[in-house]
Amino acid sequence: MRTYFVAPTRPNVGLTSVSLGLLRALQRRGLKAAFVKPVTKRTPDTEPSVLFARSICHVEGTPDPLPMTLVTEHITGGKTDDLLEQIVSLAMSSTDGADVLVVEGIHADPSRAFIPRLSGDIARSLQADVVLVASAADAEGIAQTNYMIAQVRNAGRRVAGVIFNHADEGFDEAAVTAQIGDVPVWGVIKNDPALSAPRTIDLAKHLGAEVMIKGEIESRRVMETVVAARSVSEVIPRLKPGALVVSAGDRDDVMLATALAASNGIQLAGLLLTHHSFISPRIEKFGSLAFHGGLPVLRTDGDSYETAARISRLPSAVPQDDLDRMNTVIESVAEQIDGEAICAGLDVAGSTRMSPPAFRYQLIQKARKANKRIVLPEGDEPRTVRAAAICAEKGIARCVLLGKRASIEAVADAQGIELPPGVEILEPDAIAERYVAPMVELRKSKGLTPGQARAGLEDTVVLGTMMLAVDEVDGLVSGAVHTTANTVRPALQLIKTAPGSSIVSSCFFMLMPEQVLVYADCAINPDPTAEELADIAKQSADSAAAFGIDPKVAMISYSTGASGSGDDVEKVRKATELAKTRFPELVLDGPMQYDAATVKDVAAQKAPGSPVAGQATVFVFPDLNTGNTTYKAVQRSANVVSVGPMLQGLRKPVNDLSRGALVDDIVFTIALTAIQADAKPIV
Repeated sequence: MRTYFVAPTRPNVGLTSVSLGLLRALQRRGLKAAFVKPVTKRTPDTEPSVLFARSICHVEGTPDPLPMTLVTEHITGGKTDDLLEQIVSLAMSSTDGADVLVVEGIHADPSRAFIPRLSGDIARSLQADVVLVASAADAEGIAQTNYMIAQVRNAGRRVAGVIFNHADEGFDEAAVTAQIGDVPVWGVIKNDPALSAPRTIDLAKHLGAEVMIKGEIESRRVMETVVAARSVSEVIPRLKPGALVVSAGDRDDVMLATALAASNGIQLAGLLLTHHSFISPRIEKFGSLAFHGGLPVLRTDGDSYETAARISRLPSAVPQDDLDRMNTVIESVAEQIDGEAICAGLDVAGSTRMSPPAFRYQLIQKARKANKRIVLPEGDEPRTVRAAAICAEKGIARCVLLGKRASIEAVADAQGIELPPGVEILEPDAIAERYVAPMVELRKSKGLTPGQARAGLEDTVVLGTMMLAVDEVDGLVSGAVHTTANTVRPALQLIKTAPGSSIVSSCFFMLMPEQVLVYADCAINPDPTAEELADIAKQSADSAAAFGIDPKVAMISYSTGASGSGDDVEKVRKATELAKTRFPELVLDGPMQYDAATVKDVAAQKAPGSPVAGQATVFVFPDLNTGNTTYKAVQRSANVVSVGPMLQGLRKPVNDLSRGALVDDIVFTIALTAIQADAKPIV
């Protein structure tokens, strides 16, 4: 097991975010990474690093750190050796089965002169390589980094790499790399104002402000403070998503402008009333939709400038309950760390485990490589517009939005989104006619007329499906506002099933804490036959393989092997036999109970010699009732993220969204669709 001791070169370099980002980067490579923070200045059960490692990175075995008071007592009392033994014991308690251990060092503190020496002792005791976190904010960062490299080497430890944090756009990585000699730069983390944006509720707590209207106070974020001290004409251009408007309540013009912006869908961070003032009843009544439709309204005693000054002093640390922001920070840091460099010398190839971070990382990487064109029929739906912009910015897919350009651009403006050049907008009225003849040809056996085709093409899902049918796009994603039937029916009529598939099914990717599993069919087929179950097994194995999951297929039933009887288990037994005969290349077994498929001890008793029992990665359920119930029970009770449903068995990829889908859900579904379009079946 390799150990990395992450040490700061000076105070305030972002040690925690970089340490957890390194942890996530290792997880993305499919490694089982453990985490420990040996020492904290807080009470051990409130240390943010540990809480975030457990809740966001799912390293549940992360132990509580030792308090600094105890550490100080040991050092001043001449008990350093005893202290180091405790730290080694603490670290080793978290490493069961781990490939690599990330140790977050001690924050630099000029008032505690023993910290540099103690850090060296900890690294030496853990036989750790040192990773330095340096500031890229000023020229002193390079000198401090070189000094720390020398200190670490003098202590007999290897500097594995340096990560520079807080870099601006002008940071010259090549020049810096040359100045630090033979130590590799593992990453340069760029400044991103969005990562520093607090929630409106955090600001309210910091100011001790009265919450007059709660609205979406827990989810909206403050990107900019707009002090309305001048004319309203100067305020209006700054009323953008994330703006916090600071004004006295008697500024009726500002109140009206704020209400109008909120009513038009602009996600302002909030309205903060100064001087303990109120919005006039007439204005509040006029803007009731805005003031009671999600816009948080706060009130404080100070004047506008005093309040703005207090806002500027809001601590930059991420609150422990703001998991969304911290997850975004961790993902951003991981994205900017060199994955190849951090794994140099580690046995990455020996690990076949697909962890959730590794799955998400590979999902994006595979989609980028595929470079597919994906049509989004719900082109003016706000979440879809944002997802398309993200996909373009990250190179995940080339998205085509169907809808009126003016409407789509208005939605983008209201959300503060600048649509990248990679997002294509097609107006349905301008293109529908060219698909009439191909659609009539595809449905000629059903007697479809040109008039009926034109009427059908007024539905953007049908239009997008025809674009897919004639190979103008590689896949389709819909369902944010349409039903599953609206999305799937045109695909069945116009795309049809893939060669060799008798059925269209679905699968979910279940992001369990330790690995990703595939569940099928949990969304489409109520009671598949044995022949159809065999097809679903093949489809699901192909889907798993396409996403880097080694498919070991368990055909789930209420009994294992030959232990049970009855129509239901006989169906699964027959499906297993059919699948083994038709698809001999699959690693597949059944009938099998869920515990026999997942728990090695149970597998040894119930299915000795099975190539799947105790290590299944693909679960094929006998019917929709069993599959859907199991998927939802696991998702809710274990707080597991699921990605899907992904449709299987179609000639070309079409995927359905939940109408409650978040932007990230849509982005991942677009990526799934792109990979499906590029996938090859197991042969």
